[in-house]
Amino acid sequence: MRFGVLGPVLVDGVEVAAPRQRALLAMLVLDAGRIVGHEQLISGLYAEPPAGAANALQSQVSRLRRTVPGLVIEHHPAGYRLVAEASEVDHLRCVELLEAGRAAEALALWRGPALADVEAPFAVVARQRLSEVFINCVLSGGTTDGLRDLLGRHPLREDVRAALMRALHRDGRQTEALEVFARGRELLADELGVDPSPALAVAHLEVLRAEAPHRGVPAQLTSFVGRDEDLRRVSKWLRDNRLVTLIGPGGAGKTRLAVEVAHREPGEVAFVDLSATADVARAVLDGVGVREAGLLSAGPVSVRDRLRAALAARDVLLVVDNCEHVVDDAARVLGDILTTCPDVRVLATSREPLGITGETLSPVTALDVEAATRLFLDRAQAVKPGFHAGHDVIAEVCRRLDGIALAIELAAARVRSLPISEIAARLDDRFRLLSRGSRTAAPRHRTLHAVVEWSWDLLTDAERDLAARFTVFSGGASLDAVTAVCESDVDTLTSLADKSLVEVVGDRYRMLDTIRAFCATRASGLADRHARWFLARAQEAEPHLRAHEQIEWITALAADHDNLTAAITWSTAHDVTLALELVAALSTYYWCRGLRTEAAQQAEAVIRACGETAPAGREQEYALCLLIAWPVATGDQTARIGQADALLGALDGPPRYPIMTMMWGMAFGAPENDSQTWHRRHRLVGSDPWSGALALVGDGLMARMQGDREAGRDLLAHGALAFERVGDRWGAALAHHQLGELALEAGEPEVALEAVGRAHTLLAELGATEDLAELLVVRARARLASGDAEGAAPDYDEALELATRAGSPLVRATCHLGRAGLARRNGDLDTAWAECDQAWELTPGGWYSPDEMRCQIAFERGRIAKARRDDAGAREHLREALRRAVGQRNLLTETAVRAELAALAGP
Repeated sequence: MRFGVLGPVLVDGVEVAAPRQRALLAMLVLDAGRIVGHEQLISGLYAEPPAGAANALQSQVSRLRRTVPGLVIEHHPAGYRLVAEASEVDHLRCVELLEAGRAAEALALWRGPALADVEAPFAVVARQRLSEVFINCVLSGGTTDGLRDLLGRHPLREDVRAALMRALHRDGRQTEALEVFARGRELLADELGVDPSPALAVAHLEVLRAEAPHRGVPAQLTSFVGRDEDLRRVSKWLRDNRLVTLIGPGGAGKTRLAVEVAHREPGEVAFVDLSATADVARAVLDGVGVREAGLLSAGPVSVRDRLRAALAARDVLLVVDNCEHVVDDAARVLGDILTTCPDVRVLATSREPLGITGETLSPVTALDVEAATRLFLDRAQAVKPGFHAGHDVIAEVCRRLDGIALAIELAAARVRSLPISEIAARLDDRFRLLSRGSRTAAPRHRTLHAVVEWSWDLLTDAERDLAARFTVFSGGASLDAVTAVCESDVDTLTSLADKSLVEVVGDRYRMLDTIRAFCATRASGLADRHARWFLARAQEAEPHLRAHEQIEWITALAADHDNLTAAITWSTAHDVTLALELVAALSTYYWCRGLRTEAAQQAEAVIRACGETAPAGREQEYALCLLIAWPVATGDQTARIGQADALLGALDGPPRYPIMTMMWGMAFGAPENDSQTWHRRHRLVGSDPWSGALALVGDGLMARMQGDREAGRDLLAHGALAFERVGDRWGAALAHHQLGELALEAGEPEVALEAVGRAHTLLAELGATEDLAELLVVRARARLASGDAEGAAPDYDEALELATRAGSPLVRATCHLGRAGLARRNGDLDTAWAECDQAWELTPGGWYSPDEMRCQIAFERGRIAKARRDDAGAREHLREALRRAVGQRNLLTETAVRAELAALAGP
């Protein structure tokens, strides 16, 4: 939910009608996430608290909950707490944005005076506190008009007056800025009998000194969007350092940022564009306004001597743009100026550092999503007034363009002739799409292709070769991967990073998709080498994924997830044996990360590529793929499982990957007592500690399903301990999850919540999305059993969101089933039935134990029919549930269903 107090009080954009409930909500929103004491709430609501004020407060809270469906207000012994994240509360988000240097966005959150529709004792102090936040927003990110309005309301605030003076000065309105100072000086003398403060006097002095020229700085034809924090950082660094270089890939916005800094600089500024010259010294001489002749009268004088003479006594900022193609010469000339001219500062732009001692580098990176979206909208509305589109659509276009400012501007220009959906669809061929830029721009900035080609042409042959080879990676790569797969030396790689063709993010290297698309047209075939290197990496990692170093290795593989996926995709089409090995080696990784659906889809593609027969020597890998793919498999699933069973049955010992034993058990479900399958399965369990822990948990699950709770609890507890000793968080979480289920069945919801909490902590470390979703469903059921229906609903909603993100239809079905039970308890039987229908539609035909899921849905339908007094319908659904429970050999569910049927039969 979204809460607003920066204007009228709103919840999801809707006002609360009742004045006292509105005031109560405002108090809770102001301290969202924290407990607000009973006395504070009472004194804040009532000028004179009524008799029984505590009961009155409780009544107001209850009314507010009913008025705003979905509102979560927790009661604590000390008071009440509104459950909300900072991002959902406008005044908290406003403070966050201010602290992050995004004042313009913070200011945009204000809809008028804070708490505009609240009349209550607490509101006076609260408005004063929020008013200071508003003033800070305007001071940091307001327009000239906004600062003028603010000064009108606070004429004696010198910080506001100084900010307005500086804003007018930046706009080139020095006379007005001086008039604002004069009026302020008079007002301070008349009202307070004081002179202007030192801070206001400094602002006055800045304006007075602003008569120096800004020579050659280009005027801007468009608004400056999305680089506010960069602007502040660079301006600050220029006060403390004599050389700041903006580095970044072509089109990132280096020149635009440098020009904006130059316009806001109070002293003398000279702008030098090196893009069309090879003579740096002469270009700088022209830029500072010195003619070829006449500076010195006697004898021949070099251009460098002229520069030294011209700048030796000047306090000037040199903005030197586009240094990359003359970087060596630029370094020599600018280094000489900095050494001999003590009052000169330099702001340079380049695609690689100048390499001068004392250089401060300021990377100009991709725009974040919000800034990129604002830039696209700004430029699109300039070419097509009234243009609007969904935020998510624009954000996706900007993301695919890597947040490169020029690419976004070129794309935005196309909305005049193409719908944005067409622009998004054509981004795979981005160089053709973005081939029309400003006719007044330099040729290398008119098209996206020209921008990247300019960088490409500046590379050495070795750098071009590596740039082309680097495109084999998806999502970046480690230093080891690049040097091994590309057969590159470290110096060439770091040179590419210096020249902004490759980004360094932590300890990894990545290439922007736009640059990658250009370089890929020149790539050589390294896909096989790439796939085999990552196979070796996966095989090396697999045993560590079942040990104490599990998190470290999962993190390492997760960083290369895109590479692993690309390796499987390529090998599925070109080398099916390699594909089998990759899927098998990664099975433990996918399982521990809760990516079962993704793994199943990949394994199914590999099985289809293999055909019906396992390649010689790869029977185990083939069988493992069959087990992984079963959830999404097409064709005769019974035959497939029979084939996997036969391949596993031929093994005379534990499989190469121990995870296979667990998957076999899941695929076949509970074996009959003393059956041959039971003994075969145990024969495949290895003697290592991890396999021993798995056997304990498996036996515990069997005991639970057969109704032996004590044995199940004991085995699962020992299994959890065994997994914890080994270091496998996923296995331990599985055991605690099942202990939670057992506690629920035993009517011990508090014990269940404790077990689920342990499992949640372990799975959160792994980032196991599907498993976390399943666990949240159990937590919701435990909360419901403990009487906390308000806490159960958000858990079901969060679980559904996680399951949808993971692409898991079964877990989504479980969520809908849980919500059906919740609706039934609330008496909303139509909603409960509709949720059951959704759960049934989502239950896949071939998932692990689909009959168990359909059994539970039928069971819930029976209870809904019973609540409707439809005894015949209830018996029909309960009998279906019973049939499925018997088929699953799940004595626990069978017993519960029989109890419901017996209750229907009556005495």
